[in-house]
Amino acid sequence: MTMRFCVLGSGSKGNATYVEAEGKALLIDNGFSGVEIERRLEAKGLDGGRLQGILLTHEHGDHVRGAAILARKHGISLYANRGTLEAAAKTLGNVPDIREFCTGSSFCLNKFLIHPFAVSHDTADPVGFVIRSGSCSLGYCTDTGMVSRLIQHRLTGCHGLIIECNHDPVMLKNGPYPLHLQQRVRSHHGHLANEDAARFIQDLLHENLQHVVLAHISETNNAPSLAYDTVVGIISSEGGSSLPEISLAWQDKAGEIVSLCTSDENEDS
Repeated sequence: MTMRFCVLGSGSKGNATYVEAEGKALLIDNGFSGVEIERRLEAKGLDGGRLQGILLTHEHGDHVRGAAILARKHGISLYANRGTLEAAAKTLGNVPDIREFCTGSSFCLNKFLIHPFAVSHDTADPVGFVIRSGSCSLGYCTDTGMVSRLIQHRLTGCHGLIIECNHDPVMLKNGPYPLHLQQRVRSHHGHLANEDAARFIQDLLHENLQHVVLAHISETNNAPSLAYDTVVGIISSEGGSSLPEISLAWQDKAGEIVSLCTSDENEDS
């Protein structure tokens, strides 16, 4: 079984991630305009016609702004919990097919088994996701100010991870954000700092973890190279010969297309 994914964009100006397996696909969030998301899909050779649904993590505009536009255009379903749907109602407007899920309860979307789990962010009912197809699994966790035991439990054993690596504390402290915004970012309902994300990833290391994408990197309070070096430096100290690939998600362009294979397929190749 093979699953592939691509972070089409990640950051405070827009977020969307494409996930595909067995010829079917879904999006996690869409904070981009209809024109922009189509441009990014086309740039990576990805077919929007394969989309079966859009999963929403929470109601902030950088995650939901373009979700309803895409759902209407392709005639696909929008999946979210009640808290997010109510909080995002004005932004979403009329959506022909809305599927409500309950945080903590798994559901099926065509070829995918999806488990939404609670994260810690200043929104109504924010979630991350574990997405499975066959024996492949992808964990998605951004926009959380802390790593709970639940989050760590849910992401344990995934073949691929998309993890927030939002800010550097020194850059945040010395940057242009006013104090109240700094406090919000570094609170338990804000975003993960580089070292926190690195320690989190280090705790999730296992021999079948193939790829980790560092996402939601702040353009103001971080630098891609700093996020990458911090994470690689910390997880490398764990040692071993089975460290995963590490790549970056970008705000202004789509990242690389990542293919995940189960260990059985890797052994046969």
